[in-house]
Amino acid sequence: MDLLQIIFLALIQGITEFLPVSSSAHLIIPNQIWGWPDQGLAFDIAVHVGSLMAVLAYFRSDIQNFAQSGLRLLTGSKPDEHCILLFKIIIATLPLIVAGWFFKDLIETEMRLTLIIACSSIVFGAILWFAEKHNDHSSQSNITWKAVVLIGLAQTLAIIPGTSRSGVTMTAALFLKLSPETAARFSFLLSIPAILGAATLAMVDLLQADITVNWAELATGTILSGFSAFLCIHLFIKLLQRTGMTPYVIYRIALGIVLLTLV
Repeated sequence: MDLLQIIFLALIQGITEFLPVSSSAHLIIPNQIWGWPDQGLAFDIAVHVGSLMAVLAYFRSDIQNFAQSGLRLLTGSKPDEHCILLFKIIIATLPLIVAGWFFKDLIETEMRLTLIIACSSIVFGAILWFAEKHNDHSSQSNITWKAVVLIGLAQTLAIIPGTSRSGVTMTAALFLKLSPETAARFSFLLSIPAILGAATLAMVDLLQADITVNWAELATGTILSGFSAFLCIHLFIKLLQRTGMTPYVIYRIALGIVLLTLV
């Protein structure tokens, strides 16, 4: 890849990983419009590692609380609020693990089509809009166990290219009357095991393929993806109360229409 392609793809991955707009939809555009070659599995892993580092850095206090609560639990203490939140993240992640295990090959070989991604972008964008209207800017911040299970089940829809993992989890949370801020925060925390799991599986595939990699390209992609992802998380949470989800809904539908013209 040339430097322009590395910079563009890394920034796009970092920005779209956490916005409810679908990173997979954006990563096919350069290939469709400019004929860029596929960036390869190694680069995909690198930019996802950058995104993972960004969310870990942004929620570093939560990660520290999870670790401390987990250690206290091992010494016989009762679960505190941080430990319970960690359990909720684990429970909500389990459905995605199961779905990814059973449908991994189907997703990689049959579903990464421009038509599917375009339709998913439009349909799930419309559902996100309806969820926000249904939510009526609720102030509910307590994530019940029922909500955890339902958000976890909704997250399995993210295996459909173009859906957006962050978008579908926020949509489910808004339908369940959680506040937009709580929905976004829980979605971002859920991204940690999701990205870690996906990157680990991809790493196994990479090692089995025995592919020669360009470490300078990977380092550049990781750094740019991490920087843009961190900035994106910060701005999204800061502006959420002011903008709501409508700008992302409009963007998703517009993007889907553009992709349909490329089919």
